[in-house]
Amino acid sequence: MVFRKPPDGGWGWVIVIVSFFTQFLCYGSPLAVGVLYLEWLDAFGEGKGKTAWVGSLANGIGLLASPVCSICVSSFGARPVAIFSGFMVAGGLMMSSFAPNIYFLYISYGIVVGLGCGLLYTATVTITCQYFDKRRGLALGLISTGSSVGLFIYAALQRELIELYGLDGCLLIVGALSLNILACGSLMRPLESPASPPPEKSCVDKVPDQYLVYHEKEKTAEENISILEKGYLDEKCANNMPDCKQDAILNKNVLSSINVNEKDTYKKKVVEQTNFCKQLAKRKWQLYLNYWEETAVLFKNKVFSALFVAILLFDIGGFPPSLLMEDVARSANINEDDYHMPLISIIGIMTTVGKLTLGILADFKWVNTLYLYVTTLLMTGMALFAIPFAKSYVTLAMLSAALGFLTGNWSIFPYVTTKTVGIEKLTHAYGILMFFAGLGNSFGPPIVGWFYDWTQEYDTAFYFSGICVLLGGFLLLLAALPCWNTCARQSSKLPPNAYSYKVASKA
Repeated sequence: MVFRKPPDGGWGWVIVIVSFFTQFLCYGSPLAVGVLYLEWLDAFGEGKGKTAWVGSLANGIGLLASPVCSICVSSFGARPVAIFSGFMVAGGLMMSSFAPNIYFLYISYGIVVGLGCGLLYTATVTITCQYFDKRRGLALGLISTGSSVGLFIYAALQRELIELYGLDGCLLIVGALSLNILACGSLMRPLESPASPPPEKSCVDKVPDQYLVYHEKEKTAEENISILEKGYLDEKCANNMPDCKQDAILNKNVLSSINVNEKDTYKKKVVEQTNFCKQLAKRKWQLYLNYWEETAVLFKNKVFSALFVAILLFDIGGFPPSLLMEDVARSANINEDDYHMPLISIIGIMTTVGKLTLGILADFKWVNTLYLYVTTLLMTGMALFAIPFAKSYVTLAMLSAALGFLTGNWSIFPYVTTKTVGIEKLTHAYGILMFFAGLGNSFGPPIVGWFYDWTQEYDTAFYFSGICVLLGGFLLLLAALPCWNTCARQSSKLPPNAYSYKVASKA
């Protein structure tokens, strides 16, 4: 498919607007699932760990399935995928209103809604990158705030809808709102060149057609010869009976010789097709081996290995507050009259501020983005340690604001990955890191919930979360220290495919 040069404007700003609202509509409910979490605890009477799986799956399954989402967008385009995913998100939310038990919610809300969100995220990022080049950072920053604004608004909206229409009515209305994704998706016009020629079929697509045509030609030739033979024999038999038998034998020999030649040609074509398939399989297998060799090279980079551990531990420990903070307030016996704003809404709006602020800081040449990211990890760990000591709405609101701001470090994570592995390996490395981020999102809230079920209080759970985040931050800090590069230069020369942070940072 041939694309025009990114216009960096024009219809691209429409793409930014519809992508913003797409992320707003699809991620609003899953990110603000903490409001629904309280209702599900009361409705189904299950443990906190088991109930937390619903929200963690909805937020983690999209990251886990990111390779599949990328393949779908590459194969079908952003517009069809966005429209189909809009049906998935809306249908999953509406089905969840009829959930008879928590296990039904694992499928309807956790997997269906989560996978739809993952597809929509990939579609919006892909179509935005196609329309923008010089202003790509600004465009991606604008659409990424859609999810944070959605968290801020949906937290209050879902609480109000639950009070007015109950849990089932809330999910039905939120699902109906998600149908607006279809309108947004229909405006995602692909950036194709109108004068571009139609794409040619690949060799794999051409081969079956060739043999189909050949087979039809063979059948047609046999039928025509049979008709001519029959007409000729009938005419001969009518005029000259003695010669009829001899001519029939002669024509039969001619036909058999033609069939032998046709069969030899067919066998030759089959052999050629078989060899082609073998070569294609070898190339695919070689690509598969190359992928794993490149993966092994990535993990030889000590900073990338530390980054992989850090993102996994950060999502295990840092994601649960956005899901469980409302239940933490209820467990602390905080009066609902003291609530000036839902804690999840505070997290959402401060995440938006954090993304913008940290993104701006990362653009300054004097700021080391890796150390900036490490700082956010360490501060997040300390904020998690402080949650057990918060016994009032004001202190919980302040901690929610701090955690929301620090969670905005997602905006600089691509910068950190690029500085670590280089721009040429960004796609491969980022896909691996996002997969493990999805694992952290999926397992973090259930682990915290299980700690509560075991101890009947959240203190131990958040101490565990804080230790996870701090451990990941310190490991990444140690791996990025400049002294390692000095030691490496003094000991031996690096292998050709190995990377150090200093070298990659020049990319």
